[in-house]
Amino acid sequence: MNGLTRMWIVALCLITQALIACTGGGTASQPNAPGPGSSPNLQVAAGFALTNIAQVPSPRELAALPNGDLLVATSASQIYIVPNAESSGAAGQPSVFIAMPESPAQGIVLAANAASIYVATEHGVYQIPYHSGDQSEPNASAVKIASLRAGPISPGSDGDVHHTSSIVATPSTLYVGVGSSCNACVEVDPTRASIQAMNLDGSGMHTIATRIRNAIGLAINPATGSLWAGGAGQDTLPYGHPYEFADAVTLQAGSPVDYGWPDCEENRHAYKSGANCSAVAIPRVEFPAYGTHIGMAFYPPSAAGSYVFPSSLRGDLFVTSHGSWHCCPSTPPEVAYVPMNGDTPKTGVNWSDPTTQWVPFVSGFGGSANNSWSGRPTGIVVGAQGSLFVADDLNGAIYRIRPSP
Repeated sequence: MNGLTRMWIVALCLITQALIACTGGGTASQPNAPGPGSSPNLQVAAGFALTNIAQVPSPRELAALPNGDLLVATSASQIYIVPNAESSGAAGQPSVFIAMPESPAQGIVLAANAASIYVATEHGVYQIPYHSGDQSEPNASAVKIASLRAGPISPGSDGDVHHTSSIVATPSTLYVGVGSSCNACVEVDPTRASIQAMNLDGSGMHTIATRIRNAIGLAINPATGSLWAGGAGQDTLPYGHPYEFADAVTLQAGSPVDYGWPDCEENRHAYKSGANCSAVAIPRVEFPAYGTHIGMAFYPPSAAGSYVFPSSLRGDLFVTSHGSWHCCPSTPPEVAYVPMNGDTPKTGVNWSDPTTQWVPFVSGFGGSANNSWSGRPTGIVVGAQGSLFVADDLNGAIYRIRPSP
């Protein structure tokens, strides 16, 4: 392939990416989306059953409530609730729980004490009161406790601006992943391309990870309290690079932890001439390039309930990949899991093969020959009774996965 042909292919891919908003802004629910009870010919791991339990426009991150309800954040300003998502039968009809002051309201988490819901939007973190059984909240109950992206877009931006923020919580700390304002640049806003930490009231916000291009997928390991994050690498490197990663951020050295983007990626590999990568964090888990990990969740080792997973999967890290716009081959959307021992993957990194540490769990969203996807998984969460819930923003679907009867 000559250089001119390659340039035309890259240009067409970028146009396609802008049209379908596939790498960070979400995708609207499609008119032909499968209704509850159906799914787009998905294959789930042996011993499990997958059901489409609800339709929600542009679903992103999920939060499971202790009473079995499910909250669904979206690429718009609305947060939806799916009542009785953990029911033995059909879930209830989704409805708007609250409309946020801004969009995209894609990040959501329930506080450890179950008294507050936190939502991360493009420019802020909001706290919402919650009482068991609440089916809605007045819009005025969302109180902004912290600001994000208060500074300008990088003057070196190539237009690849990420607008989403993700959020997770421990009993004492909120962590927020804030995407970059470019594909490869030097940020001038210190909250962009970073992970922020703050107290539960929003005070004391500070950077704990920097130069991490788009940490969309965040998770707390319930067995250890460690923060894990997924990293989506830049798009202009040799095809198939950089590998995407998941890493235990709070176990890395450095304050803040430096992930090196855009100069350094993978195993401290310098992709910019003259870059010093000697102090850059080396991630614990690697995936193929372009997967774009939107959601991450550890299956709790002590999980209990009517639909709890087998002990062999408890403690493992489940990851949703949105799939690539790069072609060909392309990186298909899927749900995978990483077998873990606490915060250590059971299989170490193979820097020659980024497919060795994880196992497919839900596939069938499309193959690698093109990027004509039939679904695109986003959020993922473990429910109060042990079900695994996965959102799909291409179909506007919420899937419920349980061990087969």
